Amino acid sequence: MVERLLDATGHPVSPISFGAFKIGRNEGIKYPAGYALPTDAETERLLNGVLDLGINLIDTAPAYGTSEERIGRCIAHRRKEFLLSTKVGETFESGRSSYDFSRDAIARSIERSLDRLRTDVLDLVFIHSDGSDLQILEHTDAVPTLLDLRRRGLIRGIGLSGKTIAGARAALAWADALMLEHHPADRTFELILAEAGAGGISLLVKKPLASGNISPEVALPFILENPHVSSVVLGSLNLDHLRQALDIARRVRP
Repeated sequence: MVERLLDATGHPVSPISFGAFKIGRNEGIKYPAGYALPTDAETERLLNGVLDLGINLIDTAPAYGTSEERIGRCIAHRRKEFLLSTKVGETFESGRSSYDFSRDAIARSIERSLDRLRTDVLDLVFIHSDGSDLQILEHTDAVPTLLDLRRRGLIRGIGLSGKTIAGARAALAWADALMLEHHPADRTFELILAEAGAGGISLLVKKPLASGNISPEVALPFILENPHVSSVVLGSLNLDHLRQALDIARRVRP
């Protein structure tokens, strides 16, 4: 498998990363079909299976329900084998999301994530945008707080999980990484991918299958042929689906 460099951490990263949304949350979803949350035993088998496949980046968030706690319980003992990506700004409780980008809220969020994930450091932390990217970046404490937490060594790399071109472009000035949606049905950020890649900023692609509306056989080669993409974040409760995605990724040369 051809690994790509994740510049934010200096580590090679597998072309497919594991998106841990579905192990912790099944409310307020955008997938075409609903699903039951896996049991604790199923979650443990899945997460260990993900690592055994060679996937070495796991992406989660406080807004993903119990995802962080389950990752910590199930694979903290294998922490040296994988990179951890989480987010700040959004929480999900009682069936709805709320957002807080204040200094205190972000500091508390990082403290909780470190505790839940049972780790001393987070490899990547993204601002979890609600869509108002520029407002968050320019008129809240989110960016200076993350810069301070990175300086203190609690975070290795920081970035934006954004939704607008203006926000993604503004983040190029300070981000180590960006997480953006990109697939054959949505090429909105194509120019930003090139700008970020040229600047040595890592790129993670979210929602690569358009929430289940595009097949991996079509989407993954399209995304991974782009030399600026570091990894594709793919969420699945089925190890066979992840194995198939890796097989596709192995055949792609950027």
